[in-house]
Amino acid sequence: MITPSRKYAHARYRKPPKLHKGLDARLNALHGLYRRRPQLLRKIREQAETIDREADDWHKFKDSQLRNRLFELRDRFRRTRETDDDELVNAALGALREAAHRKLGLRPYNVQLMGALALNGGFLAEMATGEGKTLTAGLAAVLNGWTNRPCHIITVNDYLVERDCKWMSPLYDYCGITSSFVTGGMEPQRRQEGYAADVTYTTAKEVLADFLRDRLQAGLIQDPSRRLIRHLLGANRPGRDEFILRGLHTAIVDEADSVLIDEAVTPLIISSQRANQALTDASNLATEISGGFQIDIHYRLNIRYREVEFTKAGLEMIDEVCQKFHGLWRNPQRCEELIRQSLLAREFYKLGKQYIVEDEKIVIVDEFTGRPMPMRSWQQGIHQAVEAKEELEISDPTETVARRSFQRFFRYFHKLSGMTGTAREASAELWQIYNLPVVTIPTNRPCIREEKPDRVFLSADAKWKAVVEEVQRVHATGQPVLVGTRSVVASEKLASMLAEKDLRYNVLNASRLRKEAEIIAEAGREGCITIATNMAGRGTDIKLGVGVADFGGLHVIATERHESGRIDRQLFGRCARQGDPGSCQAFVSADDEIIKKYLSEPEKKMLRTALVSRRPGAAKLFAAALVRAQRKSERTAAKQRRAVLRKDVWLEQSLSFAGGGED
Repeated sequence: MITPSRKYAHARYRKPPKLHKGLDARLNALHGLYRRRPQLLRKIREQAETIDREADDWHKFKDSQLRNRLFELRDRFRRTRETDDDELVNAALGALREAAHRKLGLRPYNVQLMGALALNGGFLAEMATGEGKTLTAGLAAVLNGWTNRPCHIITVNDYLVERDCKWMSPLYDYCGITSSFVTGGMEPQRRQEGYAADVTYTTAKEVLADFLRDRLQAGLIQDPSRRLIRHLLGANRPGRDEFILRGLHTAIVDEADSVLIDEAVTPLIISSQRANQALTDASNLATEISGGFQIDIHYRLNIRYREVEFTKAGLEMIDEVCQKFHGLWRNPQRCEELIRQSLLAREFYKLGKQYIVEDEKIVIVDEFTGRPMPMRSWQQGIHQAVEAKEELEISDPTETVARRSFQRFFRYFHKLSGMTGTAREASAELWQIYNLPVVTIPTNRPCIREEKPDRVFLSADAKWKAVVEEVQRVHATGQPVLVGTRSVVASEKLASMLAEKDLRYNVLNASRLRKEAEIIAEAGREGCITIATNMAGRGTDIKLGVGVADFGGLHVIATERHESGRIDRQLFGRCARQGDPGSCQAFVSADDEIIKKYLSEPEKKMLRTALVSRRPGAAKLFAAALVRAQRKSERTAAKQRRAVLRKDVWLEQSLSFAGGGED
């Protein structure tokens, strides 16, 4: 039986405050600097050292005695329902450290204790790859699970959701809390059972989708207090209180910069399809007609913002072809919209980069992680335009039923924390949007990664040739090689070039994900060559094979700089983990996308001139240009995220499912 108070809790979430503007924003930024001041790390380290000094006290307990003490601690947390008592937290982590050693065979290092303290304190802990973030999150999850409030551990894909939950479940069981997971494809009842656990592993997409479904289920009365009153008065209709979630309270986000920053540009939309044969016919006709439009004659491209701008000749041509369309699409504005979408699909949506084709369907590829997203579609007719371009069956357009950005959603949690290997570059934005201060946790062992200077080339062809030569050279020494590419097309191109040299390799991209864990597990073995699209958020450590450390460890090659320096650091962070040796190097060219997209024509001309003439300092000039381009890209992306959040707030206040703008 679900009591009224529990029904109230199931519908409850934090109402996020408005974002600061003007002088308030500047003062808030200063507050953010104070909240992530270096002295906080010193305090966290001292707490971890205190816990470490008392380790022998816990080691002396027999198994039954240790479990009794854990249950006593659980009861204390459940009574207070708070996790900010330092003395209580220190005692709990000391007991949990011993429990993890006995049940998982892993004894948390001091840096993992520091990470758990940071997560429990509402920080974003920057922890290097291979430092044990899964166990760190588990320690913090126990503390929060003991309060009997919902604790969600958010990670990047269903494989890691299920793997991490099963791996950590012996510790949770031993500590007297329940754990479960929610993945795509689960039935509503199974999802409800998953969220009913003290600790639930899931992805951002799944928990946000279930939150929106609950909002739709609730109807117009969104406020928990009003719903409780209606329930007590018997005014709610049957079924309206059967929520899937049991409320939002604590979220621990793994790969937090990917989830909270990179993916925040795209809102999650729940939609319903509606048949529209007229749009299908119009999309096919627009694709056929747009084939006659020529760049720089009929239209120009704004590469940075992915926009198509028609010239006077282009607009005149549109007026001529409008009569070929039927119904409302004959209108010049509608006709222009269709042809613009077709040109956008042709120029900016590339097979193997933005999408792949599986089972005669367009599958969107996440440009940051290289992962396919089969349940997503582009809006405003773009999806249909891409399908028409690929000569596939055109899907019915969708009608938005519910919409929420990840930025807005994660601000609903009362307690938010996270982990990632790269957060410093985004620390200001993470504070501005989420009030989430970043703290950098030191590595357990000193990092001995050798970062070699970028190799710069005039053309992409020269760069790819040099990459193949470098892979051959390193492979001959027995050192394993990981080559990072930005797209499926690039990974397949490199694979074919290596095949011509009779080199064996593994490829990991959006088209070849079935054996991901096996490929990553083998990537550190002697002489292994691995090609992978964006390594962000893979979640599986590359461990060195026997004797590989003697060859210099894993060597990482980046075939292009990314639009964010964080992604470059994520790729390079795959080597030299836990004190192992390793090396990395980037190969870049004047034809790279970031150069074309974010540098002005005079800047690009100057770079080419310097490279052609082999002017002294050309490499340094190119490096400075890359930094400038990345900063422009990051500023542009930040503006887009702000725009998404503003639109989300506006829609939330306007659409009926948002409850009349109560937020």
